[in-house]
This record gives sequence, C-alpha cells and structure tokens, in this order.
Amino acid sequence: MKVHNFSAGPSILPDFTVEKTAEAIKNFAGTGLSVMEVSHRSKEFVAVMDEAIALFKELLNIPEGYSVLFVGGGASTQFCMIPYNLMGKKAAYLNTGAWANKAQKEANLFGEVVEVASSKEAVYNYIPKGYEIPADADYFHITTNNTIYGTEIKEDMDINVPLVADMSSDIFSRPVDVSKYALIYGGAQKNLAPAGVTFVIVKDEILGKVDRQIPTMLDYRTHIKGESMFNTPPVVPVFAALQTLKWIKEQGGVAAMQKMNEEKAAVLYNEIDRNPMFKGTVVNEEDRSLMNICFIMADEYKELEKEFFTFATERGMSGIKGHRSVGGFRASTYNALPKASVQALVDCMKEFEALHVK
Repeated sequence: MKVHNFSAGPSILPDFTVEKTAEAIKNFAGTGLSVMEVSHRSKEFVAVMDEAIALFKELLNIPEGYSVLFVGGGASTQFCMIPYNLMGKKAAYLNTGAWANKAQKEANLFGEVVEVASSKEAVYNYIPKGYEIPADADYFHITTNNTIYGTEIKEDMDINVPLVADMSSDIFSRPVDVSKYALIYGGAQKNLAPAGVTFVIVKDEILGKVDRQIPTMLDYRTHIKGESMFNTPPVVPVFAALQTLKWIKEQGGVAAMQKMNEEKAAVLYNEIDRNPMFKGTVVNEEDRSLMNICFIMADEYKELEKEFFTFATERGMSGIKGHRSVGGFRASTYNALPKASVQALVDCMKEFEALHVK
C-alpha cells in the first residue's frame, strides 16, 4: 500500500532529494567518504554551499545587496536574532498564529513591541486586515503561512517600514518579490530539506544600525563574512537543500510550484466544501493556506472523527491528524506532495461519505 505523506513537518521531500542524499551519505562527490564525515571546508562541500546559495538567489530572483545564509538553531532562534540585530527601540508584529506569537514574545526582550492586529481571539482562523503600522517601527514582522491553523498571506506587502517575514512553511511555493523585504527566514523542514538548517535572506544595508553589542553567533554579519561557514554548518541538510533546489528548477521554478500548489489545494478544498461530513476551519476563502489545509467534521458528524482518522490511516493517509489546538485534520500539501496523493485523500473522504450519508 502506498503511503501518502501529509505531515506538517518534517515533511515530504522530493524523491530526487532523498535518493541523491542517500547516495551522498554513502559516497559523497566521488570521495569514497560520506557527506556526514568530510570537512565542511573541503573543496567538494564548499562547492555544495556555493551552488545552494547561487540557486537560492536564482530561483527567487534575489536582487543585488542581499545575502543568503544557512545557519543552525531553527527559525525559533531567529525570533531573538531579528530584534537583536534590527530593533533599536520599537518593532511591530502581526499576530496570526502560534509561531507569530512566539516571535513577538521574544521581541519583547529587546524593546517596545506593537501588536498591530491579532486573530488569536478566533483561534487564528483568519488573517487580520485594515491595521496601521507605526511609521517609527524599526521593522514589521509577519508569518506568511500558519501551519497549525491553515491561513496564509499570499501577496507581498507594500509598506513604509522594513518588512521581515517568517516563510518557514511556504518558501519556494510561489514567486516572491524579495525587494519588498528586509529579511526573510525559515526552518528548512517543510519545503526544502530535513530539519537542522535555517535559511536567511537579509538585505545587507539594514545591519549594523543598533547600539547594543551582539554576541558573535547571533550577529548576521558574522555569517555573511564567514559565508555560512563561521562554524560547522549542518552539512547533510544543506546538501539535501541543494538537491531540492535543483529539483524545483527542473520542475520549472517557483512559478511552476505555485501552479501545482493551487491545483492541489483546489482539489481538496472543493471536496471539503462539497462533502456534508466535513467543513473548513478558515473563515475567509482568500485566507486559506495552499500549504496546510485544515478541516474538521461537520457538527452532526463530530462523533465520527476518530473513525475517519482510522479509516484514512488504513488507506495510507499519513500525518493528517490536526494540531491539538484546532482538532480535526490537517493535510499539508507542500511542493513535493504529488497531486495523486491529494486525490487519494479526496477519494477516501468520498468513500467515507458513502458509508455514512444516505
């Protein structure tokens, strides 16, 4: 039986990435050694890092004046690195989910934080709109996709303060106008690589403007100067990231990814809306995520939630259990998930409906 991987993260990777990484774990670049045991300063691995950075810039059309970094610590470490490096006195945050809330909490340690809007009161089931961003904010922080609650900001904002975005779960899922951002960051374990590496795209000119001293490892300039090699990078995840970047390019780039993701999401959302046994959790259709599709049982079928989970799992659906704060189900439809897997889930939902709805 084929297993369909809807896990929210770590999540499905392209077969190409898995196969090439497995090969390199056994014999990396013809060295006779594993990529896990060669020096990160060897010419073979330096070539991997250089190519990964170059492809990152190519696929996202990153302008001159930006640096791409691969660092450790996860996106959660970025929650403090960002205010450490960018906040002078004040920063603004949009609170659209658990991770946005955690980022905002860390920023409170460094100065005044203005929460411009929040959807917390509604269990983050919509993206707030119509808020004002303080003109004197050092930056405005957003989380573009919310894995737990299934909402997504799908357009690049035009604002008058530096824009910072956590794109952990939707990077490379659509074209991005990087020139509208001061900094973009994310954990790689959704659309890029195994857990262990974090990417950062930072506009060089925004750095070095705060008065505080910054610990060496938390200073972006350290990693720019060291070309992501100040300390030993997470070599296997970086190698895997390069393979995924190659795969994205081979598929036609981020525009092709967006087209496939929109098609996959439409298939599942259409079934959720059609099937009387299920309903979506996001209030506004325009806020629905293309990456994490959350749904629950309709009120009259609530008692069948566990039964459907078992039913779907027995048919190869893996990782569809919703987050405990939302309940129900979550199908993560990242770049590498084939449309056939989405169709298999839809077929499963229809089969379950036929058993219970007369």
